[in-house]
Amino acid sequence: MIILKIAIGNDHTALEMKNQIKEYLSEQGYEIVDFGTNTPEPCDYPVYGERVAKAVAGGEAELGVLICGTGVGISLAANKVKGIRAAVCSEPYSAKLSRQHNDTNILAFGARVVGIELAKMIVDQWLSAEFEGGRHIRRVDMITEIERKQTCS
Repeated sequence: MIILKIAIGNDHTALEMKNQIKEYLSEQGYEIVDFGTNTPEPCDYPVYGERVAKAVAGGEAELGVLICGTGVGISLAANKVKGIRAAVCSEPYSAKLSRQHNDTNILAFGARVVGIELAKMIVDQWLSAEFEGGRHIRRVDMITEIERKQTCS
């Protein structure tokens, strides 16, 4: 499966890394939609996590990449959007398995945690992996049901 459009978002701590990842993905033929800040001025990561999550959940992009200092805060914000399964990954193996087993649609990592070459490896593994289905469908469906119950309360 080739993903054509990827939404990307970042806060001020990840501006340089976001720009490098954008360039890297563009060189591979992906269309990038930038929802992040483009200034080093301090800003609030939840804004950008929500923007990317809404773009992915709404079909404006097939997948999303989020980068803040650690990847944690921005992914927490994204996971509040219905239909989003964002995972923070600091190494390629977890990134790959998050797609294969959890059908993640947003990848997050930290500019203060990983260097650019490792970030590229993480992104590569995540994008090249596909959801395996099978026994994992039941578990992803259980996650979706938890989300559904929360929105009905």
